[in-house]
Amino acid sequence: MKIALLGYGKMGKVIEQIALERGHTIVLKKTSSNSFEGLENADVAIDFSIPSTAINHISECLNRNIPIVSGTTGWLEDYDKMVNLCNQKKGSFIYGSNFSLGVNVFFELNRQLIKMMQNLKQYNVSMEEVHHTQKLDAPSGTAISLANDIIKNSDYTNWSLTKEDSSLYIDAKRIENVPGTHSVFYDSKVDQIEIKHTAHSREGFALGSIIAAEWIIDKKGVYTMKDVLGI
Repeated sequence: MKIALLGYGKMGKVIEQIALERGHTIVLKKTSSNSFEGLENADVAIDFSIPSTAINHISECLNRNIPIVSGTTGWLEDYDKMVNLCNQKKGSFIYGSNFSLGVNVFFELNRQLIKMMQNLKQYNVSMEEVHHTQKLDAPSGTAISLANDIIKNSDYTNWSLTKEDSSLYIDAKRIENVPGTHSVFYDSKVDQIEIKHTAHSREGFALGSIIAAEWIIDKKGVYTMKDVLGI
């Protein structure tokens, strides 16, 4: 499989390493200083860039009928536009706030737990996410995904980075050399329930994105990691 890397920072380099180990070829390493030359040779593109370039990267691929897997967060106000473009071009698109296989199991655990807790009003829900200081968006896309699943199945109407009535509080921390930690807390006067996922390195995110790229070949439409993993 021939892969175009859209974004060649720390994540891009880890993806490259794992892709080569799995027998794939890299045909483009896109940075801010080079063009899309080589994208036409790709079977699939993987985007781990920055919020300000993600839309351009995804659009470029969909307009060229190249399947695109995007793990860039912080641009979701334009997500529906990309879905519409994908459907218009009959393209192939996967967006994931987190491609770690373990995190996607964690997403499902979070959905099941909030449904179990719906009628236990004595518990207040809060979240914490911790990432490296280079992460540009806060809260993380993963935290927003977790929060949205809680909001859909609870009395919370939105999430907030400050403690407010009726809002699901997310404590977003930035600490050197932390790949990513997400916790969900259910607190009552008598006890606490906590679920937590801790990433030890970027390799889990990179591997998941490559598995998604392998999966989407020859498929058309908009998908998520739930489709890839069958959960």
